[in-house]
Amino acid sequence: MIPTEASMDALRHVGDELADATVATLFERGEVGRFNSLMRYVSTVGAPLPEGLPDVAREYLRATSAPPDWVDWAEMEKARLFFLDNNVHISTALSFASMPACYVVPHVAKLLSASHGLNYPSKRMAETGQFTVHLMRPDAFEAGSRFIPAAQKVRLLHASIRHHLRREGRLDAGVPGVPICQEDMIGGQMFFSMLVLDSLHRLGIHMSTEGAEAYYYAWRVVGAMLGVDQEAVPQNLQEARQFLDLYMVRYMGPSPEGARLTRQLIDLYEEVVPGTVLDPIVSALIRHLVGDTCANWLEVPRTRFDTVVRAVPHLLGVLETIEDRSPFGAWALDRLGHLTTVFELSSLTRGRVMHYAIPEELRQEYGVPSTPSRTRRWTPPAPTVNH
Repeated sequence: MIPTEASMDALRHVGDELADATVATLFERGEVGRFNSLMRYVSTVGAPLPEGLPDVAREYLRATSAPPDWVDWAEMEKARLFFLDNNVHISTALSFASMPACYVVPHVAKLLSASHGLNYPSKRMAETGQFTVHLMRPDAFEAGSRFIPAAQKVRLLHASIRHHLRREGRLDAGVPGVPICQEDMIGGQMFFSMLVLDSLHRLGIHMSTEGAEAYYYAWRVVGAMLGVDQEAVPQNLQEARQFLDLYMVRYMGPSPEGARLTRQLIDLYEEVVPGTVLDPIVSALIRHLVGDTCANWLEVPRTRFDTVVRAVPHLLGVLETIEDRSPFGAWALDRLGHLTTVFELSSLTRGRVMHYAIPEELRQEYGVPSTPSRTRRWTPPAPTVNH
């Protein structure tokens, strides 16, 4: 389906009926605090639900306990192998392209500022990283997995934000419809799938068409589990390109919240980078991946590494050659990529499992009280909107 202004406008007025009804009932009955306390014990598939869990929550967890019946498991395995082969590159794209892309959409940046403490930016990044790692495990949908409970909690988190803003009548007057609507949820899905693939291409990573398609497919499954309307979501990479282009042209621009979140992100990763000499590489990577216009809107500083970072594709090309020609080299680089991802995630989480809870209030800032082939390289679909 080719997205249009009219179809996008319609998606702005639709939320997530099941999750919205569940959250509304929890608030009406005053059961949010009890729900949050007990849900800390719900972290793996197959574990018995704790005694005392509200009935409406128990029913929601039962209804959302399995992936969609249309999932192609062979395609999901291709996606997992694609992730394993590119895990460090995907982590880079998520950190330095996908997150800044969220911040360049002003109403999304405002929501993130309201629902995540700005003094703890690592929480958002840790949740995103851990969520992706859980998704790409071979047992992601089996007993003992942490992915499905995480998806169930994220879906309720989104619904709780909609609930707060509707109840207080604090919807953004400049953006009609409901917050975290279907258009925004699909837009987020594009940031973590299509935009990641764009970033890998920009970094010079060689991807097969099959690998790129499988990675996007995995995020379609994620979208379904997060309450995205499958009649509206792009079905393939070409449709994803059309949706992402139109979404960004409709909304992207500067905002105080976007610049502030970006500054927090840069500070966070400068702490992760050993020493201080290489700190500017963080800003340079963001600018390289999102482009000068978006980087300027986000007030990403220019650094002496802005030119140097353009050599990254050449360096990665050399590493890929080593990987292709040497089994030991392939093993060593894959192991290095895994260790790099683990180090980054452990630095953000400080060794803890991230828990998603329904906020009983939003921040004052919003105005609310209290194994792939390299012989056929994938090329992103051409832009569909003149920028």
